[in-house]
Amino acid sequence: ANEKKAEEVASLDKDIVVQKDVAVPMAEKPLLPDTDLKYNKQALEKDADNLKMQENAAHQANLQQLCRICGVSFKTDHYKRSYPVHGPVDSETQGLLRKKEKRATSWPDLIAKVFKIDVRGDIDMIHPTRFCHNCWSIIHRKFSNAPCEVYFPRNNTMEWQSHSPDCTVCFTAQRGIKRKNQSSNLLLSKRLKMIAERAPKTRSVKKTQAQMKNKNLMKKIANCKKTHLSTKLLAVDYPADFIKSISCQVCEHILADPVETTCSHLFCSTCILKCLKVMGSYCPSCRYPCFPTDLESPVKSFLNILNSLAIRCPVKECDEEVLLGKYCHHLSIHKEVKRKEIYTHINKGGRPRQHLLSLTRRAQKHRLRELKLQVKAFAEKEEGGDIKAVCLTLFLLALRARNEHRQADELEAIMQGKGSGLHPAVCLAIRVNTFLSCSQYHKMYRTVKAITGRQIFQPLHALRTAEKALLPGYHPFEWKPPLKNVSTNTEVGIIDGLSGLPYSLDDYPVDTIAKRFRYDAALVSALMDMEEDILEGMKAKDLDDYLNGPFTVAVKESCDGMGDVSEKHGSGPTVPEKAVRFSFTLMSIAVAHGNENIRIFEETKPNSELCCKPVCLMLADESDHETLTAILSPLIAEREAMKNSVLLLEMGGILRTFRFIFRGTGYDEKLVREVEGLEASGSTYICTLCDATRLEASQNLVLHSITRSHAENLERYEVWRSNPYHESVDELRDRVKGVSAKPFIETVPSIDALHCDIGNAAEFYKIFQLEIGEVYKNPDTSKEERKRWQSTLDKHLRKKMNLKPIMRMNGNFARKLMTKETVEAVCELIKCEERHEALRELMDLYLKMKPVWRSSCPAKECPELLCQYSFNSQRFAELLSTKFKYRYEGKITNYFHKTLAHVPEIIERDGSIGAWASEGNESGNKLFRRF
Repeated sequence: ANEKKAEEVASLDKDIVVQKDVAVPMAEKPLLPDTDLKYNKQALEKDADNLKMQENAAHQANLQQLCRICGVSFKTDHYKRSYPVHGPVDSETQGLLRKKEKRATSWPDLIAKVFKIDVRGDIDMIHPTRFCHNCWSIIHRKFSNAPCEVYFPRNNTMEWQSHSPDCTVCFTAQRGIKRKNQSSNLLLSKRLKMIAERAPKTRSVKKTQAQMKNKNLMKKIANCKKTHLSTKLLAVDYPADFIKSISCQVCEHILADPVETTCSHLFCSTCILKCLKVMGSYCPSCRYPCFPTDLESPVKSFLNILNSLAIRCPVKECDEEVLLGKYCHHLSIHKEVKRKEIYTHINKGGRPRQHLLSLTRRAQKHRLRELKLQVKAFAEKEEGGDIKAVCLTLFLLALRARNEHRQADELEAIMQGKGSGLHPAVCLAIRVNTFLSCSQYHKMYRTVKAITGRQIFQPLHALRTAEKALLPGYHPFEWKPPLKNVSTNTEVGIIDGLSGLPYSLDDYPVDTIAKRFRYDAALVSALMDMEEDILEGMKAKDLDDYLNGPFTVAVKESCDGMGDVSEKHGSGPTVPEKAVRFSFTLMSIAVAHGNENIRIFEETKPNSELCCKPVCLMLADESDHETLTAILSPLIAEREAMKNSVLLLEMGGILRTFRFIFRGTGYDEKLVREVEGLEASGSTYICTLCDATRLEASQNLVLHSITRSHAENLERYEVWRSNPYHESVDELRDRVKGVSAKPFIETVPSIDALHCDIGNAAEFYKIFQLEIGEVYKNPDTSKEERKRWQSTLDKHLRKKMNLKPIMRMNGNFARKLMTKETVEAVCELIKCEERHEALRELMDLYLKMKPVWRSSCPAKECPELLCQYSFNSQRFAELLSTKFKYRYEGKITNYFHKTLAHVPEIIERDGSIGAWASEGNESGNKLFRRF
């Protein structure tokens, strides 16, 4: 083998000599023409580019052999195991996470959590794309909380750089870790053998020296010799292993305020935090990754053992044995004695000198006279004579010096005029947000005051005073011209709902309790709540703060009935167990500037209960027409008066004018028919927006326009009442198109989005049942069979969609029911494939139409669906009249008619249907129930 190598070397030398002879001196080389030079230059550039590409490719190939996290080569692992950095989490890790009730689908989340490395922005040319099994094991140990002995080879995050001439990645790869050629020299091999024998000894010595050096360095970093107790102070001679277990592994003192790392090593909290800050985020004992957030208190049983250790007091002339848990208290006694000893030399005989606090006020004055004069002189010279501020600051500094920060914070709050107690408005917010009644709050107030000895919460009367500033009747205002039949007094809070009726109460035997605000006072209170929003809106539109108007305010009115609001216990008057709430929302505010109206405020969450302001609340049935009119008539009279008047209100120090536009849109169909004098919803006149009958609407599903209005309903009522043409009942009914009572609240002909959802969902629920029973084949079926279909549907929806059966359709059930997933679940119960397609298409069209009436601004939120609405509604109508003819021949539901025929016209008029819905009032109903 050696001879062969010698031959190879000789041949190589020969080649080199030949090449050397061939080389031509510079002077003898012929000069090349320009074209050849240009060609050579291009060739050189091309070669350089190719070389660069090859280098980059080689660099990338080298990167693939390294771990992304620790930078170690995969060749060091015998099994060559590696994991994709951006790939899915392997099944073993997922199983572990599932056990620990944690979720993660990809490695980047786990790597970020364990190593604090963000790999989402990695570039393949710079960063490796896989990580090693060692780092994988560290992740496992992190989540399994097992005692870890895995070695992490780096103190800090691996820095990856793009390829360069002195690239460390490529240099290491080229150099490699190869065995040296065996020397033919026997003496050399013998020498190597001797070195190899000595190597382990040298290595172990060096390792021990490094560990000692590291320990000494950590002790220097901790620097806790004066604060922590040495293990030599232990009163009992414990075994060495036990002493090691109760001592800090950094400073080797007895553990003070011990903390445990994820790898189950114990340290003093100050020592480990200092080490982590200086030496990097790993455990000083085992070098496992460790962060300050991972530190936890050890188990209670260990702390009990630690605190029960007996130690000798290190103070001179005190050999008392003290339990470690009581050592701090014992030490404070020594400090107190020492402090008293400092002042003993002042007493020059006579009776023993008493402590300052035990003296009478006169004696205290006498003793502190000199100090008082000094403080007074300083205060007059430096602080303008404010002795109180100087004394309080001295007291504050003394408290801070003794680490009594809680007492110092309270004193600071008093000095700043805040007081240690909460502000009444904050207490009120706490009471409301935690749904506490007055009596419950009062109990809490008394308990806290009795336990702490301080008035943290404010008494109920303070809350009521604070509440007055938030409720209507607090801010002064004026109307021009004054409101007709409304008092000019502005300090009007909660009033009886029956007040303001212009006639005797004997006319109405009203069995109800009603409370309300005066409508104008409620509007003023809402405007003053929005003072900041209005002024900021003016700034945002580059308008002057001093603009006084006129401001135009659009008001959404809502009214809704509630069932089952009976008292849990109470002996009040016998009133119906139902309630009616009337409320309003300020939707937008515009100001006249020049020749245009500039919108300075628009409610971003018009269906939130937070912006829905209650005006009237009555315990009455919404179907009781007489009670409803008796309570709401004064409110409506105030509203009508405000339409023709201007509000003068001081806002931001300037008197401003406001006009109001009232839009009654937050009513469900039942209440619209009640207040507009129309027949009930089962009437042949199915629509509150147009005059169509049920038959006409079923024959012409789409082409209708809004024709009804409040004024027209009043005229028709007069015709119904007086019958000027002396017609029969049927003829007269046909003439007035279903108006049978006097309209008393003006509503805007519109659709309530929430009740539209509920009505349509109820109809789809019925269609699902009929499709299960194949009614399109057998229209004549018994009631029992229909009940069986409903039961089958309910069970299947509960199983597949987790939808529990309900007695009456509500908004939440409607939202969950109207999905493609529900249709797929229902199709499992239907055999015919053709019916599957029909149902899927019907639901698909409905889901495309729904956002148009649900969104607050469809032109911005879903412009494409708005454009497609007419086409989708026509196709929906076509499906109803063909595939679902068995149900919709000669009839149609009220809300299907409104959805198909009137939505585009309302959007064109108002810009939105969803924003003007009654959902905010419905949410307010829930709050009312809670209280």
